[in-house]
Amino acid sequence: MGLTGTPFILLLCLLALAALVGVVWVAPRAARRVPARVGLLLVPQVLLIAALLTVSNAYFAFYGSWGDLLGMPSGPGGGGAADPSSHHGHVTGGAGGPAGQDPALVPTHDAFIDGHRLPAKDGRLEAVTIHGSRSGITSPAYVYLPPQYFHDKTRRFPVTLALTGYPGNAQNLITRLQLPQTAAHEIATRRLKPMIFVMMRPMVTPSRDTECTDVPKGPLAETFFARDLPAAIQGAYRTVPGPTGWSAMGDSTGGYCALKLAMRHSDRFAAAISLSGYYKALRDITTGDLYGGSPAYRNENDLAWRLQHRPAPPIDVLVTTSKVGEKDYAATRHFVALVHAPMRVSSITLPTGGHHFSVWRRELTPALRWLSGRLGV
Repeated sequence: MGLTGTPFILLLCLLALAALVGVVWVAPRAARRVPARVGLLLVPQVLLIAALLTVSNAYFAFYGSWGDLLGMPSGPGGGGAADPSSHHGHVTGGAGGPAGQDPALVPTHDAFIDGHRLPAKDGRLEAVTIHGSRSGITSPAYVYLPPQYFHDKTRRFPVTLALTGYPGNAQNLITRLQLPQTAAHEIATRRLKPMIFVMMRPMVTPSRDTECTDVPKGPLAETFFARDLPAAIQGAYRTVPGPTGWSAMGDSTGGYCALKLAMRHSDRFAAAISLSGYYKALRDITTGDLYGGSPAYRNENDLAWRLQHRPAPPIDVLVTTSKVGEKDYAATRHFVALVHAPMRVSSITLPTGGHHFSVWRRELTPALRWLSGRLGV
């Protein structure tokens, strides 16, 4: 029974309701028995809280499967929204390396969106697994290929790495943000140049929140996103070479990762979009010590600090926020004020909003149009 499935949610809600009814029915008979009274108070509350958390998780898609919740590997987006009946096999050559070695990217199957395949006129969505030779990290992803990719077999396409928030799953970018659907529409109306989107979650080593950082004596998440992933995609698909062919985007944690990857690796990424992202990672129970106790390394991953103490990278960035309903408003204005040449910044500020996908969907179309003029063909 799936974590986000309707049967499980209904079961929990029915159990919570039954427990509340049971309290009303049994309470008068158990009034003098302390253990019974404690149980009558505890069980309905636990079930009610579990039902509310499950409904919230299903709506916001924080955890897509039991494997996500328990910190175990699962499908491409953590939720298994893909069709296992159309297997493509291994990709050879390119990023796959010399004969006899495992390939860097393995297409597993065509993927579904809300139970349906992407119409052929809108392109194709593939579920893939990416193996990082430098980082040692293996992570699933979705790859969106525009229809033009199949019309012209000699043409190369720019690539955008899209990252959702933490813990999240890559399905959020499809079902909540509706990135491939929006991109397909914008490409069809010629307001977005045809490009490839690689959609992932930043949590590549469940359940550690690495904030896309090379953690000392820990996961090399930054190396995976900045080196391994581009090599794998370039080896498997026809992509524009060089940094002018690559960008990164994301929401929340994914927005911070996108900015950091572009700022720290301008030799790979020419542009970045941050939808309600932040500008430095805070230490909490999910991150642990990301910097090995080094204040210097922590500063290097603080984006505002970098703008004040390091040369600005030659990239374009777009940041979004809301005056009301978003915690990052002041930090975003501060970041924008710090940007200087050769780095360039644009921003979208909504009067009211919040930290959720309905807001990011409003920002997505203008963000993609902004991006279109900043990547090579």
